[in-house]
Amino acid sequence: MPELAEVEFFRKRWHQAAAGQRIAAVRLHPKAKIFRGANPAALRRALTGAKLLSSATAAKQMLFRFGGDAWLGLHLGMSGDLRVESVDYEPTRHDHLVLVTKQHALVFADPRMFGRVQFHKGARPPAWWTKIAPAILSRDFTAEAVSTFLRRRARAPIKAVLLMQERFPGVGNWMADEILWRAAIHPRRPAGSLLPAEIKALWRESRRVCRLALATIAGRGDELPRDLNVNIPDTWLFNHRWAGGGRCPRTGVPLVREEIGGRTTCWSPGRQKMR
Repeated sequence: MPELAEVEFFRKRWHQAAAGQRIAAVRLHPKAKIFRGANPAALRRALTGAKLLSSATAAKQMLFRFGGDAWLGLHLGMSGDLRVESVDYEPTRHDHLVLVTKQHALVFADPRMFGRVQFHKGARPPAWWTKIAPAILSRDFTAEAVSTFLRRRARAPIKAVLLMQERFPGVGNWMADEILWRAAIHPRRPAGSLLPAEIKALWRESRRVCRLALATIAGRGDELPRDLNVNIPDTWLFNHRWAGGGRCPRTGVPLVREEIGGRTTCWSPGRQKMR
């Protein structure tokens, strides 16, 4: 599933192609499951002729603001993808939403339809956007807030807790592994067992990984660095966690992969001790 930095990459892709432009036509599959909770007919009426004013990312979601107080929310789910095609592009069966401008076609494709389109009409941002937890890089994400959250979920493995979007918005599987590896915390440790110094390290590395991911994976090009295996330094666990046989970039010890909290997890037994 796309995480914080990948979502930011896709937001930039649409925004850079269409900011300030008007939507000449809206093409969609109104019965597609990605429109659950949205009104495709109202979306088409509101966006046709509207200008793309701004966009933002929060957690794993995107928000595009259009003229006429129209707000379009997108969640990519497991297989969603935002592309920019030529203006004469003909949608395929998996292209469930296409916004056409004078220069481009903005395509939201989702073969498995785990993603979601949300729509709101009003002067202020919708509640489904404003209720998203404070960003990890915001001032509201404090070490004290993290400590309180861990105490409330004291028995849960810390890997599972890092995936809880109500405190760690935007963090997914690979980011959680990266954070724990950098903080030298075993992913099976109960959240309530972390010492104050470890909580501080978890808070610090959460912010560090978010900054590094946004600076590298969000990227500047037309392809995700994850796909090209570029821009991600070998000093990251990221480059060693996928295939079997990988070794810890810091200790050289073979990495371990097991399921924790329902998710495949990678860690370094030479660095992340089970205390």
